[in-house]
Amino acid sequence: MPGRRTFYIETLGCPKNQVDSDKLVGTFLADGMTAVDGVEDADLVVVNTCAFIEEARQESIDVVLALADRKADGAEIVVTGCMAERYGDELARALPEVDAVAGFGVPVSLGRKPGAVPLPSFDLLNLPRPPARAPWAYVKVAEGCDKACGFCAIPSFRGPQRSRTIDQVLGEVGQLVDGGAKEIVLVAQDLASYGRDQGVGTKDIVPLVEAVAARVLRVRLLYLYPSDLTERLVAAIVATGVPYFDLSLQHVSPSLLRRMRRWGDGDRFLRRIGEIRAAAPKAAFRSNFIVGYPGETEADHDQLLAFVEGAQLDWCGFFAYSQEDGTYAAGLDGAVPRDLMDERLAELRERQDAITAARRDDLIGEVVDVLVDAPGVARSHREAPEIDGIITVPVDLAVGELHAVRITGAEGPDSFAEPLVLAER
Repeated sequence: MPGRRTFYIETLGCPKNQVDSDKLVGTFLADGMTAVDGVEDADLVVVNTCAFIEEARQESIDVVLALADRKADGAEIVVTGCMAERYGDELARALPEVDAVAGFGVPVSLGRKPGAVPLPSFDLLNLPRPPARAPWAYVKVAEGCDKACGFCAIPSFRGPQRSRTIDQVLGEVGQLVDGGAKEIVLVAQDLASYGRDQGVGTKDIVPLVEAVAARVLRVRLLYLYPSDLTERLVAAIVATGVPYFDLSLQHVSPSLLRRMRRWGDGDRFLRRIGEIRAAAPKAAFRSNFIVGYPGETEADHDQLLAFVEGAQLDWCGFFAYSQEDGTYAAGLDGAVPRDLMDERLAELRERQDAITAARRDDLIGEVVDVLVDAPGVARSHREAPEIDGIITVPVDLAVGELHAVRITGAEGPDSFAEPLVLAER
């Protein structure tokens, strides 16, 4: 696309998509293009889509259509990401408003010199990226997934796991830290399995966690399968000073988890959480659960309610089951009616909202170290960026720095704090 000088990227979905978009931004900038803040000012509009569940796909389509209406005359719009990879030809037929539908990695050729060869999808991980736009940044350490969860189609379009080398990850971490990042958030489809696909060198995420922690003030891990949460990994996470455990549990009923092709049960999960809390009393926990998976009974739902009450997790997400073509679950009987799903979701969310609020109330009076992300907005080790609640602090507290504050109040998922010197007056 000779002559194109400006671009705009809209990112949907999970943190892993944000990393992909950052790599596209870095490549476009390296090729002399200029990023703009508004779609109306762009020659090239890229929409990085999500295809995890039906709601995400609908949102992706809605955003593409909205941006197509707003783009400047003559500008081109390209759809990439998970939805483009999974439904490429079908999506192109359904969206005549777009100029191209391109799978992972292909859009990097759009800003390059004529005749450039598109890079393979995995190479997207190792492309340059711009400095972090906040005092924290996501770093993707692997692509793809080897697990066969009954509800998930990600392996069908993201492929098997391919881990980056430690040197590649540390090189990116170093660039981000040099650019001002104080917290690195490691992400992958199956984070705890990092390195197991590598033929030589480490086949363990612990050395990577330790190496990143040695280079940055904070390192945080998102998405850990409970079966991979070894004592070594728990110890490594606690040693970073960010004892935050985002556990991919999905449900607690043993029979339903087997039907999901997942490991574990509620009793095992509660024991592991209790062991971690005994070793690290200030540890924070997050998880997500699927509601309405085929075959979910009232007894299964009651088990999940009891677990939520017993686990007292800091943060929880609950999502309605979405039937995905090509998955094991798509062929199962026992569909749960949508109205029943909604009832169960409402009950779970109401219970968890009360727990989250109570856990925030319990922090009042506690002294914590916070990283200020933006004027008046901070986080302690208990809050992952863009996902959990925030801690409101005075707007004059320096952005990008760690500060000791005392929690002075709470409202729902959020807290309020004053710098320690002021709080002691």
